[in-house]
Amino acid sequence: MMAIRMRPGHAPELIDIPNTLAALQKEVDGYIETYPHSRDSIILCNEEGLLMGLSRNVSINGNTFVGTILIVGTAGEEFADVPHAVIKQYGLDRLS
Repeated sequence: MMAIRMRPGHAPELIDIPNTLAALQKEVDGYIETYPHSRDSIILCNEEGLLMGLSRNVSINGNTFVGTILIVGTAGEEFADVPHAVIKQYGLDRLS
C-alpha cells in the first residue's frame, strides 16, 4: 500500500508498506490512533506518543503530532493507497 511517511526532522516520503497491522504499528512505533486528513485519507500515529516523549513532528488540521506518522487512503472501513491528490499536496507526485 502506498503511504506518506513523515518522520520528525525529515521531509515527507512516499513509501510502499504492507497493509498489515504489524507493519503499520512498526512504522509508528506502537499502537495506532487515527485522525481525519481529507475526505478520503487519514493520519495514523502512535496513540501513546506524547506519553512516550516522542519528538514533535508536524501540525496538520489543527492537531500536533509526535513521532512518525503515516497518511494513508481509505476504502470504506479499510486502509488503502494514499490518494494521488494527497501525494501531490505534499509535493511527492513527481516521485510516484
